[in-house]
Amino acid sequence: MVLCAVRQHLLRGSRGAWARFLQRQSRCCVYSSVHGFQQEEIREKLQAFPGGSIELLTQESGLAVLTINYPSRMNAFSGSMMVDLEERVSQLEGWTDGKGLIVQGASGTFCSGSDLNAVRALSNPQDGMKMCMFMQNTLTRLLRLPMISVALVEGRALGGGAELTTACDFRLMAPGSVIQFVHKHMGLVPGWGGAARLVRIVGSQNALKLLGGAVKVDPELALQIGLAEEVLQGEGAGTPLQRAENWLSVYTKGPAPVIQAVKKVVLSGRELPLSEALRTEKDVFGTVWGGPANMQALASKSKHR
Repeated sequence: MVLCAVRQHLLRGSRGAWARFLQRQSRCCVYSSVHGFQQEEIREKLQAFPGGSIELLTQESGLAVLTINYPSRMNAFSGSMMVDLEERVSQLEGWTDGKGLIVQGASGTFCSGSDLNAVRALSNPQDGMKMCMFMQNTLTRLLRLPMISVALVEGRALGGGAELTTACDFRLMAPGSVIQFVHKHMGLVPGWGGAARLVRIVGSQNALKLLGGAVKVDPELALQIGLAEEVLQGEGAGTPLQRAENWLSVYTKGPAPVIQAVKKVVLSGRELPLSEALRTEKDVFGTVWGGPANMQALASKSKHR
């Protein structure tokens, strides 16, 4: 009874703090009207360049699969696909049972960046900046989802596709796959947040090499520099997607509130100053302490198993 009473006291204080954290970190994440960004305006422009789709499959296990589907263009992002991605992220933000997410490309390739038809039509600096802000918002929200995410890289992940891999918590690569930040060849730098995220993943020196040299990162190099977590070997162990699901299930085993809490405390530690991250960790702790999973574990004395 004392435990439950203390938990209720913590929850009363933590709900408001966590809600404020989510509001700051998620839907209003990077750009808003304060920055001259009008989301509906750029959505309308992007929708004018159709092609392909972004498909989302949620499973009772708590795992979801997000598929980039435009095989005739090597899964390059059309304008409408950018809008699709934002809508799928919104769906995932509202999925209370979600624990893990796998992002993949259709037909054995990941994503070749932006469809050139949309790029040419939005080539003026004003529209380019709006598209940049739209995709930075979307990919930041993707990375901040309260679930553990994995990019399953088969074939090529080029340009914006390479940037998309960095918006996941982990990257798993199939044999023969390549991640390449080809932006320099297009007279550009990453604009979807890929450079900032890449520095956090591999460090500034490796990021300079990958961007400045437009290096083709194969699985061996990706493992060496920390860009990939694992290479999915073994033809007899199922499809790459099945192997990715098996890999991810190790880290998503357990009740959804607990897995989501794990992601939330890691997210706050990654993005917030230490004192604020500590307060957020305390708030999230209050949402699971004395909860069903905690009480069941205490009853079964499972701490040291």
